[in-house]
Amino acid sequence: MSLHTLSIAELSRGLDKGEFSSVELTRYFLARIAEKDPALNAFITVMAESALAAAAQADTRRAAGQAGRLTGVPIAHKDIFCTRGARTSCGSKMLDNFVAPYDATVVAKLAAAGVVNLGKTNMDEFAMGSSNETSWYGAVHNPWDLSRVPGGSSGGSAAAVAARLIPAATGTDTGGSIRQPAALVGISGIKPTYGRVSRYGMIAFASSLDQAGVMAPSAEDCAYILSDMAGFDTRDSTSVDRAVPDYVADLGMPLKGLRLGVLTEFMGEGLEPQTAACVQAAIDVYRRLGATVVDVSCPSLPLSVPTYYVVAPAECSSNLSRFDGVRFGHRCENPKDLNDLYKRSRAEGFGPEVQRRIMTGAYVLSAGYYDAYYLKAQKVRTLIAADFQRAFSQVDLLVCPTTPGPAFAIGAKIDDPVTMYLNDIYTIGANLAGLPAMSLPCGFQDGLPVGVQLIGPHFSESRMLSAAHAYQLETDWHQKLPAAYS
Repeated sequence: MSLHTLSIAELSRGLDKGEFSSVELTRYFLARIAEKDPALNAFITVMAESALAAAAQADTRRAAGQAGRLTGVPIAHKDIFCTRGARTSCGSKMLDNFVAPYDATVVAKLAAAGVVNLGKTNMDEFAMGSSNETSWYGAVHNPWDLSRVPGGSSGGSAAAVAARLIPAATGTDTGGSIRQPAALVGISGIKPTYGRVSRYGMIAFASSLDQAGVMAPSAEDCAYILSDMAGFDTRDSTSVDRAVPDYVADLGMPLKGLRLGVLTEFMGEGLEPQTAACVQAAIDVYRRLGATVVDVSCPSLPLSVPTYYVVAPAECSSNLSRFDGVRFGHRCENPKDLNDLYKRSRAEGFGPEVQRRIMTGAYVLSAGYYDAYYLKAQKVRTLIAADFQRAFSQVDLLVCPTTPGPAFAIGAKIDDPVTMYLNDIYTIGANLAGLPAMSLPCGFQDGLPVGVQLIGPHFSESRMLSAAHAYQLETDWHQKLPAAYS
């Protein structure tokens, strides 16, 4: 039996039946990481010692009859989540020496559920990037083709899950950073409603857009993790005090009567023909399963990219001002004075993409430009949210591509920021409106995975996950593994 091919539900049942222990499972995946990850560079830190200790505790809990669904199941965390006693780098030289003194709420909640944390996954620096090439620790490689990117910023989590080095991983999504890499490596990834999962201890990029989520092979796997991740947190002022459904129990919701809206703005120019064919085939599956499919227009959505690249840099320039070489993080050597300390510490600690966004953000917030750029972007953001609201008065879920095409070559777009930014054109709108959205594998183009995206109204995660699960019961795209990792 190949343990890495088992779903989270199957791993949980196997642990229940005593077919393997959590320690055995953890050793298996740690060995797989040691063997396979050097070619992928998906991990920044592997936490073998603490993982085996947690696994032993999970086995003790299970023997005492105190186990939950996730007790003893191994996962990994994106290296943006503070993890007590472990390096939390955000993929940056700036935080290479930072050891978190506390756990992020996401880390703490999943630890309380009994999961075993195998380590911290690679990511674009401070979550700024669409290809996982901006990491100070080097680019992550796509397991389907090592010369290709895995997407970003949660590219390490995506690649590790796609290669089945881990059963699931956490990620964060500011403008598509869960869904875009999920599509490019052929796994499932969900960004919940803004405020559904606590941001406490998740190092901020753009506070009004960032949201933690899950990456796993299937929608069912995502439902297992999200059920224990989600919930109100008094330490996060943006957290929503609303009961969390049992997403696993809700997976059986029938598709019949589901109204599915195809976003017409995203099905034409700019979408590669083979990708469009895969997405259309997925829509046809939903139609065959009993969903009503109609075309829906959100005319402001094409403005998502310019709006995002005003709002997000503005927030990042504010959030990253705390990294100044004084309290923690990278500090330059032998500063002449305080001004020199600030300038050289930040210039040495931040990479080119982070510096670009900080400068952009400072510019759009500066006197004389605030009204022309930032205020205007916020008004367009309101128009985009209103478009979605009108759409959801007609349909239950929206469907569209996740990306314009499959994974591109490493180095192909890193020197052309505008072209790189356009890779997020189909995902950014959901973040601007705070909506839940997820990507599902729906086919292949030239041997590379393609993703289809579902977007729902606020707090519609149950309906979205059940619709995704119904699709995956009819298809096997989510079960495909790269040949070198099968």
